[in-house]
Amino acid sequence: MRLEFVSRDGSELADFTPGELIIAGWTGRDAAALEKHMAELEELGVRRPSQTPIFYASSVSRLVVTDLVETLGDATSGEAEFVLLQRNGLWWVGLGSDHTDRELEAHSIAASKQICDKPIARQFWRYEDVAPHWDALLLKSYATVAGKRELYQDGGVAQIRDPADLVSRYAPGGPRDNAVMFCGTVAAIGKIRPADLFECELEDPKLGRKLSFGYHIRSLPVRS
Repeated sequence: MRLEFVSRDGSELADFTPGELIIAGWTGRDAAALEKHMAELEELGVRRPSQTPIFYASSVSRLVVTDLVETLGDATSGEAEFVLLQRNGLWWVGLGSDHTDRELEAHSIAASKQICDKPIARQFWRYEDVAPHWDALLLKSYATVAGKRELYQDGGVAQIRDPADLVSRYAPGGPRDNAVMFCGTVAAIGKIRPADLFECELEDPKLGRKLSFGYHIRSLPVRS
């Protein structure tokens, strides 16, 4: 995939081949907020994790830059997340959606992560440029259903464990180059629900910039 890497020194378009895809779950800093998200998923029949945070492996082929995600059935939904990417020994920060099959999630979280594509924005920021004001970054998402666009998520990355903490917990010696990690999300406004169009934003108010992307969801029929 071709990505744009943006730093204070300029930007570079480069081909990137992911070598590892990690989906970090249950990454909230605040115990009450984490409990709320667990309760949201328990309503859908999802069991609590064996530990928090927890790291799920996913196929790198699921990582995509696209405006269309096709799913099996209509019980899927997206989640706006900040994404870490390691390239040439440097960490970069991007935006993605951990699109998940909610019916399958009730049986196996790992399988529900694997079955859906993980779309990301094409642009990434150098982590060193945002690290000094990391907790000021904001995450939002919008869900459009039957032509009606609604705010679906709205919160700061300060609600989520910071990148250094997540990386050290996953791989104390450091993950390999070309690793990509989805780092968790903030609670949905209202119930977790499917959408026809899902849009994500990661805003850096200190530097006055924003990452954003959106994708349509096409549900394929399930036949027995």
